[in-house]
Amino acid sequence: MAVSPSINAWLKAQRPLASRALTLSIWLNTCNGLLAIAQAWAIANILDATIFGHQGLMALQPWLWGLLLLFFGRALLIWLAERAAFTAAAAVRLSLRDQVYRHLHRLGPTMLADERSGSLAEVLTRGIDDLEGYYARFIPAMGLVMTLPLAILTAVLPLDWLSGLVLLFTAPLIPVFMILIGTGAEARNQRQWRQLARMGAHFLDVIQGLTTLKLFGASKREVGLIAQISDDYRRATMQVLRIAFLSSAVLELFASIGIALVAVFIGFRLYGLALPLPEWIRLPELSYLQGLFILMLAPEFYAPLRNLGTQYHARLGAIAAAEHLIQILERQPPEHLGKAKLQAPCPFGVRFAGVHFSYAPGREALCKVSFDIPASQRVAIVGPSGAGKSTVVNLLLGFLAPSRGEIWIGDQRLSELDLEDWRRHLAWVPQQPHLFQGTIADNIRLGRPDADLKELRAAAQQARIAEFIESLPQGYDTPIGERGAGLSGGQIQRIALARAFLRDAPLVILDEPTASLDPDSERLVQEGIDALAQGRTLLVIAHRLQTVRRADRILVLDQGRVVEEGTHTSLLAAHGQYARLVAAHAGGQV
Repeated sequence: MAVSPSINAWLKAQRPLASRALTLSIWLNTCNGLLAIAQAWAIANILDATIFGHQGLMALQPWLWGLLLLFFGRALLIWLAERAAFTAAAAVRLSLRDQVYRHLHRLGPTMLADERSGSLAEVLTRGIDDLEGYYARFIPAMGLVMTLPLAILTAVLPLDWLSGLVLLFTAPLIPVFMILIGTGAEARNQRQWRQLARMGAHFLDVIQGLTTLKLFGASKREVGLIAQISDDYRRATMQVLRIAFLSSAVLELFASIGIALVAVFIGFRLYGLALPLPEWIRLPELSYLQGLFILMLAPEFYAPLRNLGTQYHARLGAIAAAEHLIQILERQPPEHLGKAKLQAPCPFGVRFAGVHFSYAPGREALCKVSFDIPASQRVAIVGPSGAGKSTVVNLLLGFLAPSRGEIWIGDQRLSELDLEDWRRHLAWVPQQPHLFQGTIADNIRLGRPDADLKELRAAAQQARIAEFIESLPQGYDTPIGERGAGLSGGQIQRIALARAFLRDAPLVILDEPTASLDPDSERLVQEGIDALAQGRTLLVIAHRLQTVRRADRILVLDQGRVVEEGTHTSLLAAHGQYARLVAAHAGGQV
């Protein structure tokens, strides 16, 4: 399986995110390699002077002090290079997480509806973390391979061209076999990543649905499925590790053969033994100092190549992660180029003019939809499931863009408005509000984090939730679990209404606000909606007769078209689609 050129190009394109830290790491590693050459020369001189020159400790002191400084210098350079590499990788991780998060934010919830939350979480955490090895290890190793072996060859060739040729001809074998083995590892590495993403997504789904699994007696069956997925991931991981160990053994073998050949050629000549070479080949004289120096440089020559082979698997991991990141980043959000600020006076009206929208070719969700939501009025949209009600809301929220037609906000097109500015004029209360883990106050302040306690209490009072909150031991500082764990559906809905009151937006969108509530909770929520409607424009998506009856105008959608509109009384008198919906939901009692 060949690596897509776009993946390699994308990985290289992220290098500027590492700023100067990556370049610094490469230069520090190169300087460390040059000091390794100096260290080998110092050790060779010390041993030559001790064994053959019979020099004492005092005579060798300059060399020993120099060697000590080289040790400290190399240790310092290695430490600085590691820090620089980590800084570079951290910069890439932070920048990519921010980039992916902002892109997901631009895509919006409708574009991500077909993505599994666990898979996305895996990409944003483990996937981006897997890029660290590529930028902190593989890229510096590549830079060192391009410089240090050439520096060592430059030092060796003038002393002994035979040893230089051995190094020169054996060195390419290491990257060649590294590529051959790495090609086989690539497909398995991709399969391992897919198994990991599947396992992470499935684990999250099981945790989120644990109550349902318990109640339906399916938890034991899920345990078996998780065990199977885990075993599949274990097998994929072991296949990758098997190839990794094989490649390491092969790289060490070729490096050892190269060092052994250099040692044999040097040893034969130092002992005065003839090498089996043609007579016309004249080898230069080789002293013990030169032979020892070359022999000590041989492992340093192969070290960057072996290190590159070791870090090659970091590249494979980064490729697997990058493939999924690219798939996310290449998804295009709805085209919205508007930058204008909303100029309409508050409250303002909204108008749909001939709006079309299709989720897929040939399947229109809305077809030539036209209607008005006058300023300071409450307009309800009703219709059977799949009629296009949620599509209207998502178009108005800016998560979707019309295929044809225009949405007007006052005298301005929605497509010309800056989405961030537009959404500041909105408050949204969905059918199932999402409460985040934290305090009740934090959740109410979601749209206005700077609101003080007095404003918080006023919003809660208007939403008919203040009495309940103040009865709690910690009041507004009471912690709640994720998705409002510990609260009833009515309490969650009224906290969402308090958010809308605190937001104080001129346009409020309510999506089935009283669905699935008991009569008492529905009454409290309805009282809050009535208070919220004062001085604001309301768009209500509802089936409940109590909610619809209070609307100034009712729009009936069916198969993506507005089939009726009017007041509750006039639509009942028409005995059309609306009357049938009311009769169905009221058990025939209208």
